[in-house]
Amino acid sequence: MAIMPRPRRSRAGFRAAALVLALLAAGPAVAESKLERGKYLATIMDCTGCHTPGALIGKPEMARYLGGADVGFQVPTVGIFYPPNLTPDRETGLGQWSEQEIIDAVRKGVRPDGRMLAPMMPYPSYGAMSDADAAALAAYLKSLPPVSHKAPGPVGPAEKAPAPYLTLVVPH
Repeated sequence: MAIMPRPRRSRAGFRAAALVLALLAAGPAVAESKLERGKYLATIMDCTGCHTPGALIGKPEMARYLGGADVGFQVPTVGIFYPPNLTPDRETGLGQWSEQEIIDAVRKGVRPDGRMLAPMMPYPSYGAMSDADAAALAAYLKSLPPVSHKAPGPVGPAEKAPAPYLTLVVPH
């Protein structure tokens, strides 16, 4: 009985198969790491400090995480600005915004309707954020559970804050 030689497999074929398997296995991990990076950025940028109800008075309501403030910033001669809902709620949050529109707001201070964000939003500093970090932050915000909460919104300099909302006066 003759023994047949084993077919010789190329190392390049093994390498290609290993690469494909590694990429397939990494798919969810890559997406997960992007969301983890976005969460990290939202944390160090202190989005909660302004955009979570109660946070500006030291009592953040984490059940409404990033759901829009109930305390506004009053800039004399300019008006009162309430940090909006950053969750993907379609009616009261960013649910109808694209990731690129979120990136433009964070980095350039421009809303999809063309209006500039309030002067206390530190978009000039956030403008230095890398493309990858900006995309991670936008993806993270889009991944949050929606919170239905409409922050009031901007109030002119001659108007009063709507009851029962509070305001913090920001020196001009």
